[in-house]
Amino acid sequence: MSVPARVTHDPRALTPLAESLARLEVGAQVRFGMPAEPDWIICSDLLADPERFDLWRKDLADWMVEQYGESSDRATGGYVMGWYLSIPGFLAGLLFHTARRVPTLRPADLAFRIAADGRPHPDGIALLCDEFACLPDDPANNHPAATVVKDEAALAAVLRARYAGHAAQFVQSFGQTVRFGRRQLWAAATDALDSGAWTAGKLCGDEASGVTDAAMLLPEKLDPFTSASKVYLGDEGWTRRRESCCFHYVLPNATPCSTCPRVN
Repeated sequence: MSVPARVTHDPRALTPLAESLARLEVGAQVRFGMPAEPDWIICSDLLADPERFDLWRKDLADWMVEQYGESSDRATGGYVMGWYLSIPGFLAGLLFHTARRVPTLRPADLAFRIAADGRPHPDGIALLCDEFACLPDDPANNHPAATVVKDEAALAAVLRARYAGHAAQFVQSFGQTVRFGRRQLWAAATDALDSGAWTAGKLCGDEASGVTDAAMLLPEKLDPFTSASKVYLGDEGWTRRRESCCFHYVLPNATPCSTCPRVN
C-alpha cells in the first residue's frame, strides 16, 4: 500500500476510532465508514463466496503474465493469501501502535479495495464499526463503544484473539480454493500479524516501538499462530524471517525474497 492516507468519514463522524484514523499520516489509505464508491469489498462478503478469490487470482495471473511472461497457481495463491491477511493485520497493528485501541476486526466490520490499475493488490482499507478495546487511561474509556481492559498485555491478547478469529474464517474459506495446508495458511496469518505491528512502527517513524509491539503481540508461539515474533536486528537494521512463502520464486527469473524461510 503506497498511496497517501485519505480518511473519509460517514455521518456518524468523529467517534473515537474515526478520530484515531483521522490523525494518521502514513503511507496507506485507511478510512472510517463505508466509501460511496462501488468497488469496495466487505471482507465477510468475500469470505462467504470463496469463488471470488478465483476471480482475484485470475486478475493477478494476467498481471503476472504481463510482468514475467507466465503465471503460477502457487504464486497467485501466495500473493492473495498475504495480501488479504494484511488487511486485518495492518489495521490492527496501526491502531494498536498509534492509539492503543483494538477494533473488532470481524470480517463484517472491514472492507477493502483492489487496485484497478497495475498489480491488483489492496490499496485501501475501510473500518466499518465503532467498537474498540482500550486501556484505562484512554481519553475515550467511557465511550459507549469502548471496552476497557486492565493493561497492555491484556489489550495485546484481545488483538491477538480478534485477529485470530478473522484469520480462522479466512483459512476456512480461502483454504477451499488452494492446495495449501493449514500450517501454511496459519504461517501466513502469523506473518501478517507480526509484520503489521512492525510496519506500523516504521510508517509512523518509530520502528523500534513497532518491533516492541510485535513482540508484545507474539511473545511466544501461541496457537493457532506458528511462531513468536520473527523480527530481529540484522546487519543492515531490523528485518524478519517469514514463516510462510509467497512463491514469488517460481516465476521466471525471480529469486526467493530475502526474508523467505527457504533462504533463512
